[in-house]
Amino acid sequence: MHSRLLDRWNAISLRTKITGVTVLMLTLGLLVTGIGTMSMLKPVLLDQLDAQLSAASGANYLNTYLFGTSSGSAKIATDASPSDYFAALYDSTGDLVRTNWSNIPFSSRPAVPDHISVTDGKQLQSQGGYPLTSNDGRIAYRAMAQVVTLTSPAGALGTAIVATNTSQIDTVMASFLAIFLGFGVIVIIVGAGLTRMLVTTTFSPLREVEQTAAAIADGDFSQRLGGATPNTEVGRLNRSLNTMLNRIDRAFSDRARTIDQMRRFVGDASHELRTPLVSLRGYAELYRMGALQTSDDVAQAMDRIEKEAIRMGILVEDLLELARLDETKPLELKAVDLVAIARDAAMDAMAGSPGRIVTVIAPPPVAAVAPEPEEPGVETAPLRVADQPGRPTSATGPIAFAGATLARLRRGRTRRSGGTGPIAIATGEELISLPGSPPAHPALVLAEENKLRQVVTNLMGNALRYTASDSPIEIGVQIDHRAERAVLEVRDHGDGIPPQIHEKIFQRFWRADTSRTRETGGSGLGLAIVSSIVAAHNGSVDVVETPGGGATFRVSLPLADSTAAPKPVGG
Repeated sequence: MHSRLLDRWNAISLRTKITGVTVLMLTLGLLVTGIGTMSMLKPVLLDQLDAQLSAASGANYLNTYLFGTSSGSAKIATDASPSDYFAALYDSTGDLVRTNWSNIPFSSRPAVPDHISVTDGKQLQSQGGYPLTSNDGRIAYRAMAQVVTLTSPAGALGTAIVATNTSQIDTVMASFLAIFLGFGVIVIIVGAGLTRMLVTTTFSPLREVEQTAAAIADGDFSQRLGGATPNTEVGRLNRSLNTMLNRIDRAFSDRARTIDQMRRFVGDASHELRTPLVSLRGYAELYRMGALQTSDDVAQAMDRIEKEAIRMGILVEDLLELARLDETKPLELKAVDLVAIARDAAMDAMAGSPGRIVTVIAPPPVAAVAPEPEEPGVETAPLRVADQPGRPTSATGPIAFAGATLARLRRGRTRRSGGTGPIAIATGEELISLPGSPPAHPALVLAEENKLRQVVTNLMGNALRYTASDSPIEIGVQIDHRAERAVLEVRDHGDGIPPQIHEKIFQRFWRADTSRTRETGGSGLGLAIVSSIVAAHNGSVDVVETPGGGATFRVSLPLADSTAAPKPVGG
């Protein structure tokens, strides 16, 4: 039974529920008000009637108006006109001696007792007004007893009872009840109508919510809610739903984009892995069939197998690195100097490409370090401030440190820097132009050093791989005070990258020239790894055209003392 009623209640619409509950509460309120008013009104009317009875029970009023006798006369006026008050007089012995209702039928007369002693009269007098009925019990009276002094016998006490019909009170109460019920019904009807109209108007935006939800369920995620006042409940609901829809829309877009990227990634990875595997299988088949008859053929086949295995190993390592970056793993952060990383990358590049000129451009050190005595046979170039057209040269500007070539290092013309000064021979021009003067301290960023070194290594690897062997490379480090960021640039002077693919080159396995990547041994994942690592450090990476031709990769990272803390890898 309870569950059936609950099911019926749940089947009712919200508007009907609110309207019904409002009408019910309004009805109960009016009912309580009416009952309370009537319960308070009747005692007030009875008190007023008791006051009138008290006045009518006085001796003068009894003699003059009720009994119809003059002062001192004991004669009963049996032919007196009917009065609003009915009076009965009892003598000192308690017998009923006078009344003023001789012309009233017996059944309608007040049912007063035939005998009331003075003692009983005093008790009745102490009660005040009390109810009384007619002899047939159909008429209600209100009576009051009063002990009076009689004139005959002189000085004797008697009891007078004065009663009046309470029909006036009943009439007033009935009239009040009728008026109250009439107005109550009107109030309930008007209240129900207004409640229904208000609920319908207020909930009309919910109809829009319902329609929008239905459209979204059909797959249209572009639907949005509006029209409601922002500071209302429905307005706040619409705002919250719109926020949720925006997030859902973005989530589905990201999901679709991720799925698409994953499909391309899996396809590209399969293709990249299949190529060296096909080569390995081909050479193995040739060897098994005896096609490699001479030692030179076998050596050439083994050399190709080794190169393909190395390329496949590089690809697998890059895939594993990207998988690790995609995991939400905390970074091992510490203060890292970009200048030191840039210098190390330059030395590594010169070690691998002896004929390459690599220039490091960085802010000046915190304190000047006295130059060490040169060893016999050591050739150095003085440090100089890079000149720039339209910009004054000063000791606080960016310093272009001379970079040493490996050829001179191998000839024994080296210099020991003591771990603080740059190791260099050639000078370069200024890379970065930022507002304000560079600070007199290292470019410290909060990062994981190994991953930051991998970023610079990958960028330098691209510059070395896609430029001529004698093409110079510059690595610049500068600090943007206003943005509280350190900027590292790797600039080459090769063929450059078309502007329309600047953002695509950071995608996994994306390449403008497929053959170029395979010929140079790249996996197509180096820049994707760079982008993931930089993003994990709350940084950004982009590529711009080098003045005069070439590509400049620019990495921006928060300074170590800034408020932008790096997030976990893959987060």
